[in-house]
Amino acid sequence: MLTYKGKVIMSNRHIKSDVILIGAGIMSATLGTMLKELAPDWKITVFEKLEKAGEESSQELNNAGTGHAALCELNYTSEKTDGSIDISKAIKVNEQFQDSLQFWSYLVNRNLISNPQNFIMPLPHMSMVQGEKNVEFLKRRFETMSNNPLFQGMEFSDNTETLKEWIPLIMNDRKSKEPIAATKIDSGTDVNFGALTRMLVDHLKNNEVDVNYKHSVESIKRMKDGTWEIKVHDLEGCKMEYHKAKFVFLGAGGGSLELLQKSGIPEGKHIGGFPISGLFMVCNNQEIVEQHNGKVYGKAAVGAPPMSVPHLDTRYIDNKKSLLFGPFAGFSPKFLKTGSYMDLFASIKPHNITTLLAAGVKEMALTKYLIQQLLLSKEQRMEELRDFIPTAKSEDWDIIVAGQRVQVIKDTAAGKGTLQFGTEVVSAADGSIAALLGASPGASTAVSVMLEVINKCFPQQMKEWEPKIKEMIPSYGVKLVENPELINEIHTTTAQALELNKK
Repeated sequence: MLTYKGKVIMSNRHIKSDVILIGAGIMSATLGTMLKELAPDWKITVFEKLEKAGEESSQELNNAGTGHAALCELNYTSEKTDGSIDISKAIKVNEQFQDSLQFWSYLVNRNLISNPQNFIMPLPHMSMVQGEKNVEFLKRRFETMSNNPLFQGMEFSDNTETLKEWIPLIMNDRKSKEPIAATKIDSGTDVNFGALTRMLVDHLKNNEVDVNYKHSVESIKRMKDGTWEIKVHDLEGCKMEYHKAKFVFLGAGGGSLELLQKSGIPEGKHIGGFPISGLFMVCNNQEIVEQHNGKVYGKAAVGAPPMSVPHLDTRYIDNKKSLLFGPFAGFSPKFLKTGSYMDLFASIKPHNITTLLAAGVKEMALTKYLIQQLLLSKEQRMEELRDFIPTAKSEDWDIIVAGQRVQVIKDTAAGKGTLQFGTEVVSAADGSIAALLGASPGASTAVSVMLEVINKCFPQQMKEWEPKIKEMIPSYGVKLVENPELINEIHTTTAQALELNKK
């Protein structure tokens, strides 16, 4: 033990836990809450570098707040060479979101969290396209999806009067003669993931989980007995601590890649990260905010990453209605909004440099797109907004910086240095450590992704835990798309528990 002026600055004594969660965002909060239900006697410890939970990617203005159920996001449905529409990815994302709705309902029904309207609100999800070719695509997409039990209630219209009822702000004073169409489904949601994260972490704190803010993880080292030693810097107490755990989860958003590399596990080799930042435009005129009700997603520009699909969103933040448009993509070498400008360079290692270089060659279109986005003036951004709101005035809109996302780059069957879009779990062969990497649909699928972590990392406990998992998520182990009656039951029970039927 080292001391300075009577204060401990480093302790060699290991503080033992069963589980250590690094990062206090929606992923760690979800995993911690699930494990507390499955193994209530386990000691769980959380480390967060910032001063409170959910301040990075989970923070309400750092993400779109869309309950991603593939109801409106056109990038989850693709056109095949024969003209038919592939909705397999949309089905997967929707089923994952149903897991989240069921788990949140379980927590509300058992009074583990309360006041669901503080984090989730019912909101129509819409897709809107312009141009004859895009209208034809949207109609075929609607015909395919509306025949699937997961997407019951979806409507399509290319009728001007109907669209004026659905999206009056978008249709007002529209001079363009281009064909325009939209789909609408009223079962969509707006989710405040920041508020939900804080609720879950407060629940954990009230149930003997040790949550440590202003604690930065400096190193991760595997011990001879297979456990993990975590060296932690207590930023407020100005001291170092050593913690030890059987299982470690790296849920630090863009910071997870650095921690994964520090762990030294072979599964973390040949993986890199490409950071993408974002901007949203926020309406400061409440009269305009009140004229729109829904999340309206358009089509991404050629070369744009899926996370940059333009959308005009009603949001509920602190129970106040707001209106956002974006995101506009940008670039920063930081892996976290509060990170370092050296993050990207520090992530380059001998084992992943060829992977990163290969991605650089393959993603020239993305690089060009990001440069173009960086050079946009506010007035140029306003012109993009006017594709959605023809009457938009610059003085009614402000620009805010959204969160950082780190897209995974790795070697796949598709080739070396493939840029991945989505959320990915990387775990050690023995299941003693797991990392969550990637971006959208991210938070919306947190429950499904954490089930994947639990299955990978705790196979010995799964037989014992399965009844409880089915209690928390009744559709666990079932393909919803093949069970229409169960879909209807889940839609009814989750809407009731989460108060989604209230206007």
